[in-house]
Amino acid sequence: MADFEARLSENVPGKFYVDDQCIDCDACRATAPDNFARDEEKGYSYVCKQPENETEEQLCMDALEGCPVEAIGDDGK
Repeated sequence: MADFEARLSENVPGKFYVDDQCIDCDACRATAPDNFARDEEKGYSYVCKQPENETEEQLCMDALEGCPVEAIGDDGK
């Protein structure tokens, strides 16, 4: 389960976030490419854009559920 206190500083403010357990597997970027990006220098993903519609919201939830290390969180706000 993702830890809100360990979220990465690159995440844009909002409901979804990635924490420091990310292993850079590319699953979230493949699932929701408009919402997740890769920090090339540090080698991990982060939320670059919060969902703006139901489709993006569902893709972000799919990414959260598919994360192999549970590094994606949803703070419910």
